[in-house]
Amino acid sequence: MKPLSTHELKPEDRLRLEFDSAFDQKAALEGQLEPFLQALEEHADGWMPDVVNGKRQRKYSRPSFWKALEERRDENTTGLGLYRTKWPALDMSLSLWFPPLPPNLGIFINVKPLSFFAEAERCHRFVEMVRAWASHHPVTHAVAHSADDMILAGFPSFGRDNKTRRRDGFDKIYEVCWLNVFGPELVETVGRERMLSTPAHRVEELPNGSVLLVTWPTVADFASKEARLAQARAHAHLRPDLDFDTVLRSLHERSARLAPVEPRFHPDLAPLLSLVVDRAASHERQRRIAELNAWQPPEPEEWRPASSALPPDVDDPERALEHYSTLAEHLVALLHSEVPSVFDATPESLTDVDFYFWREEFPSSRPREAIDEHAVPAIGAYLGEVLVRHLGGRWIPRQKLEEAQVLVGNRVWLPFVRARNSMRSRQSLLDCSLTRLYRVAERHRG
Repeated sequence: MKPLSTHELKPEDRLRLEFDSAFDQKAALEGQLEPFLQALEEHADGWMPDVVNGKRQRKYSRPSFWKALEERRDENTTGLGLYRTKWPALDMSLSLWFPPLPPNLGIFINVKPLSFFAEAERCHRFVEMVRAWASHHPVTHAVAHSADDMILAGFPSFGRDNKTRRRDGFDKIYEVCWLNVFGPELVETVGRERMLSTPAHRVEELPNGSVLLVTWPTVADFASKEARLAQARAHAHLRPDLDFDTVLRSLHERSARLAPVEPRFHPDLAPLLSLVVDRAASHERQRRIAELNAWQPPEPEEWRPASSALPPDVDDPERALEHYSTLAEHLVALLHSEVPSVFDATPESLTDVDFYFWREEFPSSRPREAIDEHAVPAIGAYLGEVLVRHLGGRWIPRQKLEEAQVLVGNRVWLPFVRARNSMRSRQSLLDCSLTRLYRVAERHRG
């Protein structure tokens, strides 16, 4: 029973809910949370959790829910996680604070992908669930929206330092999301009449004085022009001190940052750059694709014409070749667990090796002495062996590793120099990738 992790899926947007409220610490916990469970089970259309995580994982059921809360309880708090084993992925948590801490019930939800909420009926049921929770528990503030857009908006700090944010909380309306529940205190600050007259898809006063506001029928298309116009109208209405055109322009700028960009990577490095992009946070993914579309890898400099090749200067060439093979095996020993394809010594394994070193930020995360003495010789030898095996190359051994060459066609390549250059920085791992040198050598072998 392995939960599907939102972090393990490909980078894409998700629906994020943050629900912060109080609860009656004197009342029985079962009675307090019964409405929460009932609304969840009734309205979690297609994304209902099937795993409860307390001190261990259990299949979701009411008894397992209560068991998890009980075993996670300490003097002042308790909480649990709720997950799914199938698509869409769910990362959900519930936390409770007890005296002497202030009475707090927090609910946090991530459902991935956001596109799961493209249908109006599914979004309506989500809103009804939050409405049921907010009607029972006095809400301080609750929002549901695109997680990526919330990050770009600066949620929850909105440009404030941590001390100010903790002190002031949501003392005014910094942002209007797709779904909002404004607590009674914030409603009075804005003005109840103004709040209830907000131009929006749905505005409803709840029995406890909170106000539920939904800007648009569906959340998956939050970045469309029509949805952004509705969002801007609601925000400018609730904050008459803001300029409507400025608010709308800011929303469109965020939409542009999130708009899909078609990858058009340099063909030599498309597989490597696709892996790099997949490591970017989803709200940065499109910008990163655009950057890498525009980037052109430098031409490799680690070569010379075959006519200028240095002659062998070793006493025992066969022994030198065995040494290069041994060095290459050192790289296999180093990476085989993280990069299984390193056993194959193929052009594709060069890409996997490049990506591993980039992902690990190897040039800055390992001691420089160890890189120069151990990693660079192993990487250079491995690159040379791939050139020999797959391009019909031939080693020209030299006493100094950096002078060792591999003859391919009418050029000799300097794999140890390339390895050293690639290890200068994280960017150098792309600028001087093993993959790029191999592809250029491949084109010149004839």
